[in-house]
Amino acid sequence: MEIRLALSFLDKDKVRTIQPLDNALVVTFRGYDVKRVMVDQGNGAEIMYPDLYKGLNLKSEDLIAYDSPLVSFDGKVVIPKGQIRLPVQADSEMVEVDFIVVDAFSPYTAIVARPWLHALGVVFSILHQKVKYPSGDRIEELVGNQSMAR
Repeated sequence: MEIRLALSFLDKDKVRTIQPLDNALVVTFRGYDVKRVMVDQGNGAEIMYPDLYKGLNLKSEDLIAYDSPLVSFDGKVVIPKGQIRLPVQADSEMVEVDFIVVDAFSPYTAIVARPWLHALGVVFSILHQKVKYPSGDRIEELVGNQSMAR
């Protein structure tokens, strides 16, 4: 008999959140202890901003070419510095992620998007400020940080 895990959110998942809320879902990744990572299902690419790029001591020779311009939150065209593949650890799970590195201001250090969400099998809720995903025979979760999101 196969047991399937259910990824769901209950009212008790809202404990420790300030309601009503309209915050983005911002999490911290372990391993590198990367704070201020925005989870954005509306984005098709993972983005890395200067604070994280510098914090990881990455250099331009670590990047591969990425020629497509991007549009920032404020509507300006941004030319990427390049792309880099890095492991991203969400508690017990590790996923390789292709980040597009941009030299633009952001309150976030990075944005993880649909490719990361799909690779990990993530279901998330902005209302509950949580990310849940299957890991072996259990459900893991990352809890958002509302104060960091503000």
